[in-house]
Amino acid sequence: MLKQSLHQRLLQKLSPQQIQLMKLIQLPTQAFEERLKQEIEENPALDTGKEEKETFEDSLENDVDYDDSGNEKIEAEDINIDEYLSDDEYPSYKTQSNNYAADDDEKQVPYAAGTTFHQSLKNQLNTFRIDEQERSIAEFLVGSIDDSGYIRRDIIDIVDDLAFTQNVYTEEETVERILKTVVQTLDPIGVGARDLKECLIIQLKSKSPTKTKSLAINVLENAFDHFVKKHYKKLLDKFNISEEELKEVNTEISKLNPKPGSSYAGNNKIAEQIVPDFTIRIIEGKLELTLNSRNAPELHVSREYNNMLKGYQDSKDKSKSQKDAVMFIKQKLDAAKWFIDAIKQRQQTLLVTMNAIMHYQYDYFLTGDERKLKPMILKDVADKIKMDVSTVSRVANSKYVSTPYGTKLIKDFFSESMKNDQGEDVSTREIKKILENVIAEEDKKKPLTDEKLSKILKEKGYPIARRTVAKYREQLDIPVARLRKEI
Repeated sequence: MLKQSLHQRLLQKLSPQQIQLMKLIQLPTQAFEERLKQEIEENPALDTGKEEKETFEDSLENDVDYDDSGNEKIEAEDINIDEYLSDDEYPSYKTQSNNYAADDDEKQVPYAAGTTFHQSLKNQLNTFRIDEQERSIAEFLVGSIDDSGYIRRDIIDIVDDLAFTQNVYTEEETVERILKTVVQTLDPIGVGARDLKECLIIQLKSKSPTKTKSLAINVLENAFDHFVKKHYKKLLDKFNISEEELKEVNTEISKLNPKPGSSYAGNNKIAEQIVPDFTIRIIEGKLELTLNSRNAPELHVSREYNNMLKGYQDSKDKSKSQKDAVMFIKQKLDAAKWFIDAIKQRQQTLLVTMNAIMHYQYDYFLTGDERKLKPMILKDVADKIKMDVSTVSRVANSKYVSTPYGTKLIKDFFSESMKNDQGEDVSTREIKKILENVIAEEDKKKPLTDEKLSKILKEKGYPIARRTVAKYREQLDIPVARLRKEI
């Protein structure tokens, strides 16, 4: 049996404008500029730069609630044209200060130019007198070299690929010979090696022979695992050498390049460019926060659209085409109004959030001492500015701040807390910094184990377990005690 009934439900629904604002907030400066450019291209009612008069921004000075239903049919006669026209010649945004010089407005990401790494290797093959089949094998081997300069494939697999893809039938011995006599002699020395051991030996053999180099080659060829794991006592016994000789061998090998391919200057890789979203300066002992003006562009409605609306308002006989045109104009003006308002709210949200972070970490920004970083999580900032945690997360994500101590990723200022022996909350960043300092000052001949590091930190007032020390050490990318050992 079918029944009809009425139910009341409360639903939370984000308007399209709120969604647009959230997306804009999470964009870093360069991505925001791309989004801005895209919106200007898609909406002809939006314009940039300075406008002489009769601009549209006066209607943006007041907070406007927008109806997001979008389903009602609006007649052209129902549109109040005066709402879209303004006599305000000087809106507030034009009086804002600009802290970003036009001369510094470098928006193009630079690219490295020149010959690529693999092309350079192929060009060097032209200096060898080899037949056509050997050249095909050599070029295939060069093409198998990765960006670090290694061939990570077995010779038998390369032989099979040559047969299937290049129609070149050969033997493993031939490929091995060309690899050693041709490819592994190319510059930079060490390319074409199949592992680290072979790479280092190739580089040592290319140098003028000395007693230390010969000993280093012998150590790598016959005791590579002992050397890598820093079992120095075993090396001294195996080769019957003194500590001084082993130290010379260690110094000689440390001069070699473990990744010869990455050192090639002609690698065409995009140069990374970080544009800070905020700047913090110390002026007369106080902190000053500014928003990068590239995040606060000058936007207004095109004069042509204002003129079209005036023309419609002044005309006595309003044709159907004019009514259709004014409906189109209304849609574009609403979209422009929402977008400009979203940008203003974005600027306000960014400044309020970063200002709260700056004051929370005031001591750090004044001194640059990471040990003064307070424990801070997203909720701490969200409670302070009375916004949602997700909004703070969007601001902190992928945003940078320029400080007197360098350009920093904002999310790096957030850290969990631990209690010291006084019962006070301290940042895990502070503990990591102290751990890093203790390891830097240790005796490298007898590096401290995680257990000993744990005891030292407890003596300094930070009671943390050995496994926690190991976790922090790994996060700092510091190897275990055995691998930090030096002669």
